[in-house]
Amino acid sequence: MDAPTFYHTTVLLKEAVDALSIRPDGVYVDATFGGGGHSREILSRLGPSGKLIAFDHDSDAWANMPEDKRLIKVPENFRYMSRFLRLHGFNEGVDGILADLGVSSWQFDTGERGFSIRFDGPLDMRMDNRIEKTAADILHTYPEADLHRIFEEGGEVRNARQLARHIVQHRGRNKMTDIEALKALITPVMKGNPQRYLAQLFQALRIEVNDELNALKEFLEQAPNCLKPGGRLSVISFHSLEDRLVKTFMKRGVWKDDTNEFGQLTNKSLLRSLTPKPIEPGPEELKNNPRSRSAKLRIAERL
Repeated sequence: MDAPTFYHTTVLLKEAVDALSIRPDGVYVDATFGGGGHSREILSRLGPSGKLIAFDHDSDAWANMPEDKRLIKVPENFRYMSRFLRLHGFNEGVDGILADLGVSSWQFDTGERGFSIRFDGPLDMRMDNRIEKTAADILHTYPEADLHRIFEEGGEVRNARQLARHIVQHRGRNKMTDIEALKALITPVMKGNPQRYLAQLFQALRIEVNDELNALKEFLEQAPNCLKPGGRLSVISFHSLEDRLVKTFMKRGVWKDDTNEFGQLTNKSLLRSLTPKPIEPGPEELKNNPRSRSAKLRIAERL
């Protein structure tokens, strides 16, 4: 199998793939191809008749695509999983679905993508360059109330209201087209550890640019009907917003319980959660890859 063309350390590699209980002749989905680590591990466990359908809307990710006729490439967001599985003829469902919701190492380590607080670069943050709206567009056009909302909800920024007001007051004469310009503008209102503060702000902007939470909800809603009975769903999240959504859906299978006039539930989950507590990286992985420290793996099975 071809070697990767850029560096990326895959988090919870063995644990996430073990969770799928791979059958050599099975059909599996890697919903977030990224650096390709999970895909390569799945392929290594498949036999000649097995299939892997890999999704990723970041065109850079496919530089790591191995030459393997068992792999079907889908250069789209995983929110469209059900549609493309039908398009490729997998109408009866698949045996397992894996999603790693983290930003890949090369995205954090490449300044021109705008994801990292360590390098100067354009305030872009688009996973999919077909999207028009960038982080700079959000900072320059969103009303104060909307900026406050995304900073508070998406990044849990301590002084989200003050930050939103400061940006709106100063953005007319201070163009935030690159990372250093944004840092310079918000320095007077940053609270606590500057690195942590910026990381929270960048997370909020990235989530908004890529509509990440809505995409995750749509993906999770589709997963039960995309799985065969007994099929597994394996999801790695990296912050509390994602983990809360994954935990809730795996436990309940719906976002809101509906009841009839007798107080009986009218919707029944098609999933059974297998992880009352999430699986987290062990000491060795934390030592070798500090970025894995916030990873949480949750697993569910289709009933």
